Amino acid sequence: MISQLKFAFKYLLGLDRAGNRFTVFPDDTFLVSYPKSGNTWVRFLLANLIYPNEVVGFANINRLLPSPDVLSRRFLRSVPRPRILKSHEPYDRRFRKVLYLVRDPRDVVVSEYFFNLKKRYIDSAVSLEEFAGRFLRGETSSYGSWWEHTGSWIAARHGNPAFLLVRYEDLLTDSIGETRKIADFLGIQAGEERLRLAVERSSANHMRTLEKQQADQWTGTKNTRLEIPFVRVAKSGGWKTSLPAPIAEKIESSWGPRLKLLGYELVNAKAEQIATPSWVKSHGFETGYAG
Repeated sequence: MISQLKFAFKYLLGLDRAGNRFTVFPDDTFLVSYPKSGNTWVRFLLANLIYPNEVVGFANINRLLPSPDVLSRRFLRSVPRPRILKSHEPYDRRFRKVLYLVRDPRDVVVSEYFFNLKKRYIDSAVSLEEFAGRFLRGETSSYGSWWEHTGSWIAARHGNPAFLLVRYEDLLTDSIGETRKIADFLGIQAGEERLRLAVERSSANHMRTLEKQQADQWTGTKNTRLEIPFVRVAKSGGWKTSLPAPIAEKIESSWGPRLKLLGYELVNAKAEQIATPSWVKSHGFETGYAG
């Protein structure tokens, strides 16, 4: 009874966590991704791009580029418009302008596994193989599976000028070029020096240093296992050495068409034989799709 009264009190004052229960304005922009797809890195990138005179860190990232998952409805109402908000939500028709970040699910599952260990969501006795089975079934995240999440946004928004899909891997290989594309999408006039500084100040090495200094000041790392870093290898293709072959084969055989659609190489011979569905070509989806 007391807990219910506390919640009611917080709700009336707008002090409850917003989650997906907040007012979305027409001029809002959302940075959306499936969990562990590089969202925090891109949050830093955007914050450093938008606020070049701010010292961006874990201690202030929730203020500079808010996440409704961990902030109150009252706080979100106080954010100056137009707002750029971080989200992991599957397709939400209220989100009119969306920067959608996608990452190879074979890397996502490894990253999510270590994140769940760090947050103590799973016991250390849980193996990567066992976790991967849950991952494929969409049981490791409240947002469903990677397949469902990517499909919900791509199917609904492909070809919409207010939707930009960026691959994590492309950001790694051409950080300046992809950041320029993002700046153009957001209507930010940024010269080469501003782009370079934003990329430099958001590098994995810099973020690792900040994590060591500010781990107790950010919701994502506070009260977690400090021996497991939040910013890990920050590269693409790491699954090739860390993910057991049977798991990679299962992901490819289950989600091969989506992987091919997004331009990801299939290494399993059987999965590679999966033909690109006719509807993919007829709707303009091609390998290497970029938004």
